[in-house]
Amino acid sequence: MLYVVQTALELGFMYALVAMALFLSYRILDIADMTTDSGFVLGAAVSVTCAAAGHPVLAVFAAMAAGACAGYVTAFLQTRMGVPSILAGIITNTGLYTVNLMVMGWSSNVSLLKQDTMFTLFRDLGIGGGFYKLILAGGITMFAGAALVWFLGTRLGLSIRATGDNRDMVRASSVNPVFTITVGLCISNALTALSGAVVGQYQKSADINSGAGIVVIGLACLIIGETVLGRRSMGRNVAAAVTGSILYRFLYAMILKTSIVPIECLKLVTAVVVALAIASPSLREWAGLQKKKAEAKKRRGQSC
Repeated sequence: MLYVVQTALELGFMYALVAMALFLSYRILDIADMTTDSGFVLGAAVSVTCAAAGHPVLAVFAAMAAGACAGYVTAFLQTRMGVPSILAGIITNTGLYTVNLMVMGWSSNVSLLKQDTMFTLFRDLGIGGGFYKLILAGGITMFAGAALVWFLGTRLGLSIRATGDNRDMVRASSVNPVFTITVGLCISNALTALSGAVVGQYQKSADINSGAGIVVIGLACLIIGETVLGRRSMGRNVAAAVTGSILYRFLYAMILKTSIVPIECLKLVTAVVVALAIASPSLREWAGLQKKKAEAKKRRGQSC
């Protein structure tokens, strides 16, 4: 049981970076960025390839740079070419499939056999004992979350937040929304690639299909966390992304552990969980409305 909890925490921290990225693009900028799926694979591919060449730490920064470039392409299509945001993400996502194959040497997957990873290097430092993966994954996510909260409080970060609220107002304030959208999407996709980079070295492999459905799962994690913690400040919003990711991974692990659902039906269960998580705000609003109707009907009955 301890192993299941530890693994769920490790994966929860690593995939929380995707939820943070979606918080920036979807919640802050109000852009449905579909680059996420292939951006995750791009981060894993660059990370594993560089680690295989003997540079596991540099691989993380290279993956983030590659993710930022993918975000720039999506932003360029939106802001300069006039492509709608969702279509721009789909176009970039499609093109990245070939780019990811190129990065992995035209192979659908690449593995690390006896090469060092950032996790083995951290283990060799003698920190954390058997929890070294959890400590490193949690540390990376916490640092990225703190950096994101700090950035959104800077002048540029406030401009990005204002862009998502009202682009016309930002333009009238002599702030170029093209620049703020580009910076926001670059940072968002860098976080997605960072998640892929950490997961790739954690699993010691990268697969061309490993990012399928990541955008939906990341969005579900974000909404789960917001349902639990609420949306009151930037710090709480980032904490909600981490919390939602951990809760989702715990739920996923418990389904696998208890064998309540056959393994063949796991995709269907995942789809149901994601749908319920995304629909939870509407379901809560509907439940509240039904409660008010019942109370009003009861009061009318008593008055008669």
